Amino acid sequence: MTDSGSGTDTVSAPTADLAYAWSALGGDPALLAHVSLVPRRGALRARLPVRELARACVGACALAAAELGARRAGLAEVPGVRLDDGAIATAFVSERHLLVDGRAPVNFAPLSRFWRTRDGWVRTHANYPHHRARLLATLGVTEEDPDAVGAALAERSSRETEEAVYAAGGLAVALRTPEEWAAHEQAAAVARRPLVEREQLDTARARALSHLDVSHLDVSPLLPAAGVRVLDLTRVIAGPVATRTLALLGADVLRVDAPRLPELPDQHADTGFGKRSAALDLVADRRAFEELLAAADVVVTGYRPGALDRFGLSARELAERRPGVVVAHLSAWGSYGPWGGRRGFDSLVQTATGIAALEACEDRPGALPAQALDHGTGYLLAAAVLRALAERTEHGYGRCVRLSLARTAQWLTNGIQHGPKGHLAYDGPDAWLAERDSALGRLRYALSPVAFTGGPGDWARPPGVWGADPARWGDGGLDSVR
Repeated sequence: MTDSGSGTDTVSAPTADLAYAWSALGGDPALLAHVSLVPRRGALRARLPVRELARACVGACALAAAELGARRAGLAEVPGVRLDDGAIATAFVSERHLLVDGRAPVNFAPLSRFWRTRDGWVRTHANYPHHRARLLATLGVTEEDPDAVGAALAERSSRETEEAVYAAGGLAVALRTPEEWAAHEQAAAVARRPLVEREQLDTARARALSHLDVSHLDVSPLLPAAGVRVLDLTRVIAGPVATRTLALLGADVLRVDAPRLPELPDQHADTGFGKRSAALDLVADRRAFEELLAAADVVVTGYRPGALDRFGLSARELAERRPGVVVAHLSAWGSYGPWGGRRGFDSLVQTATGIAALEACEDRPGALPAQALDHGTGYLLAAAVLRALAERTEHGYGRCVRLSLARTAQWLTNGIQHGPKGHLAYDGPDAWLAERDSALGRLRYALSPVAFTGGPGDWARPPGVWGADPARWGDGGLDSVR
């Protein structure tokens, strides 16, 4: 069991990085004084300041939650936020800590890895069957044989492979140095954007968030998102981490997936805490989806930019049909520039932006100690939603927020400094792991690092079976919260 620390181990929060994230969210800088930190040596060890990135993202999310909770509950003061490197480091690799009936998950398929090419390296992503099939077809390989894939890639250049696989609808990215990425047109487009893009969507007065009764806080946690209905249209890690966090904070989160694109079971289990999951065809089941949208307060999307527009799910179209809605968009590369419409994942963004080159070991590309772009952006996305809800309570109007993994990577490589290491050591995750039964079996899982005085310590419900829930909202909602 890791020592949870004491008052003498608590220091002021790393203000430069947290203040930057909090400013990007439009937060009041005076509230930063409510944040404290327990630093731990050895947490998220890397050449790049990954621990500092994680602290800032989780801290901004916890502060946004505390602020919204205080506003809704009528508290005289925003509750204190406590960041612990141990909790953060454990949560940032939550997918590695998950056990289902004692079985460890499979996080990467055999063909999702670095490969040598004729002139360097390329990273592929083939966890999903359709991406794997497109990769193999591009390379002219008929079977899932790593030796055959390696031989085919050894005859190609990295950039040629990148373009050919993407053209076929697959995923492969050439390894670039930070300097090579900085010279890329997409990098320039990313650098011109703020960490968190925020805009007002409409001029309609939004439904007000109800007052939260805190007279019973001795037995029940303060849930800032209680009664907020979140329509979750995300996949993989970053988006689901954001909606998993909103569920922790009391939101009614309904994840909706297309029946033809089933999620990876272990991935869904790790990010499915607190949520319900339904399968819905946006063409055949359009009426059911519109009924969900008509009662939603927040819509979170994590598909590549433009992929949902043909269904009328752009931010503006959503606001026209649901005035006052908060729309949160997540993408890999941003929704602009030459790569704006491309698919992407954390490992690929690390490869393209120079992170894998900076973390290289001997003559092989490296990786961050966690999928930190996914997790960090996920907590920032949740924070952006919470801040949008807080602003909506004061000014009304629908809002849209946009984040990208590439912009978070740009911040990590160009804007963050190494911070305090602390006297305590991170000697394992045990203090921040829990177990519970579920429809999937007995689960061991990482607890959320989002912590503030009076807030929740765990999710109200474990993850369920993918797509097994009805496509409707629960009995709660803002109108029922008093």
